[in-house]
Amino acid sequence: GKTNLSEWANMRSTHSTSGWSGRGGQTRNPYALDRNPCGSSSGTGAAISANLAAVGVGTETDGSIVCPSNACGLVGLKPTVGLVSRAGIIPISHTQDTAGPMGRTVADVAALLGALTGSDPRDTATRAADTHLADYVRGLDPAALKGARIGVARNFFGFDPRVDALMEDALRALREAGAVVVEKTNLATSGKYDAEELTVLLYDFKHDLNAYFASLGPAAPVKSMAQLIAFNERNAAREMPYFGQELLVRAEAKGPLTEPAYRKALATCRRLARTEGIDAVLRAHRLDAIVAPTGGPAWLTDLVNGDHFSGSSSTPAAVAGYPSVTVPAGTIFGLPVGLSFIAGPWQEAKLLRYAYAFEQATKARRKPEFRATAELK
Repeated sequence: GKTNLSEWANMRSTHSTSGWSGRGGQTRNPYALDRNPCGSSSGTGAAISANLAAVGVGTETDGSIVCPSNACGLVGLKPTVGLVSRAGIIPISHTQDTAGPMGRTVADVAALLGALTGSDPRDTATRAADTHLADYVRGLDPAALKGARIGVARNFFGFDPRVDALMEDALRALREAGAVVVEKTNLATSGKYDAEELTVLLYDFKHDLNAYFASLGPAAPVKSMAQLIAFNERNAAREMPYFGQELLVRAEAKGPLTEPAYRKALATCRRLARTEGIDAVLRAHRLDAIVAPTGGPAWLTDLVNGDHFSGSSSTPAAVAGYPSVTVPAGTIFGLPVGLSFIAGPWQEAKLLRYAYAFEQATKARRKPEFRATAELK
């Protein structure tokens, strides 16, 4: 089935509300109906959490699989860019976009990932995918953490003391499962390329969306980003009752991908996220994976002011194009919080093994109860 996406995958406005679209209205969080499901794969997160289906496919540019998984008490895996074909997906960025599985258990996510992966001539990024395939389900092992060197990226801690307390419990569970937990393994370059990431995404969005529109043929009612912006303006009462389209307008103002500003920003992102970021930390400390809080508990949906993000660790893996998986780690006032495992490219099987071992050791997920508001007791 189809689910409700944050409009244009949250790449429309600087004040957008996750889970809202002109087509589907506002998606609610099954744990507390006045809370936000995050996004942009909001409907997938809410639907799988609410048992409307066993598994779902989300898409992520930066956070759009792991954030709704975190907020809706799910396991969500963002694969290496190029493991799963993007053919047919309305794009934001060919450098960061990927589809990935979301489910209530690691085993479900592993099964769906196996069905999604593989090389596809329609997506040149997947040329190497067939050489990296694995039996993700067969590899799951409750003892997988024994001897694994897991680094702690504490620069993603500190935004909420309650989240920090849950993370300390999670680190204790990792140690008890046999992992070697290594401190002082911060991703020190994080936050130093945020402006460059947005520059890349704005350029990519215009280029990739215009290419997508062109692929639809002459009968398509909208043929360019410029026409999309004009459509929204003509239909502002339906399309922009709560927030505008500032990011669309900024993307439309960008030039071609050959411009020096784009090439410089892309090179900076890859250097700081990959070479001097995840790669450097994994190598320097001989790590198998890095862990961090995925985010905070779901915020109240606010159509007036937009989203209220607290913390997030999605950006390094998203910008690098590397895999990350979030798994439920506990609840705060009945609202889920997840732990993310991050590693180098094509390490999905390993990350799923670690996530499975953590899941089996903690059994932290709690079913949603569709409360009107959070359980403040």
